[in-house]
Amino acid sequence: MILPGDVQRMSAGRGIRHSEFNASLTEPVHFLQIWILPGQNSIDPGYEQKNFTDAEKLGKLRLVGSRDGRDGSITIHQDVNFYAGILQAGEDVSYDFVPGRVAWLQLARGAVKFNEYELKAGDGVAIDKESSIAIKSLTADTEVLLFDMAS
Repeated sequence: MILPGDVQRMSAGRGIRHSEFNASLTEPVHFLQIWILPGQNSIDPGYEQKNFTDAEKLGKLRLVGSRDGRDGSITIHQDVNFYAGILQAGEDVSYDFVPGRVAWLQLARGAVKFNEYELKAGDGVAIDKESSIAIKSLTADTEVLLFDMAS
């Protein structure tokens, strides 16, 4: 079972594909299923799930997934640093990139001003050739996901 704040990594194994879905015919569900292909083929099947509380993500970008599992993040079999943040209206965060890296910013809920663009829940944007970004929340309880990856 996946609960609010949970981050799950599943490596299905060799030649297997897996997908999550809402098993209830009557209760709504809101979750994001994000596929990150592993850095190599034929890795062993594996599973990891951790809960990151809202307090851990409030007002900042909290590392929730990384190649090496540092800072209590889940381990991802790819050169990616995965951050989650919750921002209140008017609150902002910035992120500095190491040269040669790219990113994907996904807005899970709320609305933000990202550099000069306005994004709303469900929007995503590819980021390339930026040295830093600024994200400012336009609504309460805005949730952002940032994937910092090798180019």
